[in-house]
Amino acid sequence: MPTKNAGTATSGKAPARENSGQAIATVERAADVLMHFAETPSNTLGVTEIAEALGMSKAAVHRILASLRVRGLIELDQSTRRYSLGVGAMRLGLAYLDRIDVRRIAAPELVTLSQRTDETATLSIRTGNYRIYVDQVTPAREVIMSVNLGVAHPLHAGASSKAFLAFLTEEEMENYLSLGALEPLTGNTIVDKARLRRELASIREGGYAQSFSERMSGAASVAAPILDHHGRPVAVVSVCGPVERFRAEVGECVARLLESTARLSAQMGWNASERG
Repeated sequence: MPTKNAGTATSGKAPARENSGQAIATVERAADVLMHFAETPSNTLGVTEIAEALGMSKAAVHRILASLRVRGLIELDQSTRRYSLGVGAMRLGLAYLDRIDVRRIAAPELVTLSQRTDETATLSIRTGNYRIYVDQVTPAREVIMSVNLGVAHPLHAGASSKAFLAFLTEEEMENYLSLGALEPLTGNTIVDKARLRRELASIREGGYAQSFSERMSGAASVAAPILDHHGRPVAVVSVCGPVERFRAEVGECVARLLESTARLSAQMGWNASERG
């Protein structure tokens, strides 16, 4: 009898371990799908695109998307049959953003910067090889620029992106530039790597970046990093507006921008006298 009971108990544990492993694998695949949406510039994705990018079967992707849709993390456009991040994902993102100290610290400075320049002031953070807008303050005027919060942008296109890339370590910068051809977002995006390296050196020397229709046609901006006590960019602040109007405002906007980022960097522990 003892032998029989022991055998029964042993055989009963194996399926439990197997089911546990399958559950973990399913969670990991679901997380991979969500992160793929977050890291892909496109706002919508199809099942085949996701399957090919992640090396998964279309059937598995379908099952995962169906589960994520139930929880509001993914939405389906019935007319195009393409998927996008849902309200549930936004709630997760906002909960995360509420815990970012730099966003809280920068909020009043964005208000001041927008009021002083009469243009839109934005805050971006970096996520891997991309950066995203996490806050903005727009001016009270008829024609303004506004940005989409939470959308990923590559680190080579636009003033805010270049301000991040320029202040990374040489190793991090070269790792990004070695990934492959740089994608042009507009006809003005800098995609020649030698030219971009020269631009990044100039940005690092001057302390700010500028862009005229490099990320989005008709938009212009200047941007500078918020540095921590190690001199690392924890976030980037920008001032942006319509390109025709902004050209005449660049000098004043840069001055106000650098005043703001100097104050914010000091709050993050950066000592300007240590810059080398």
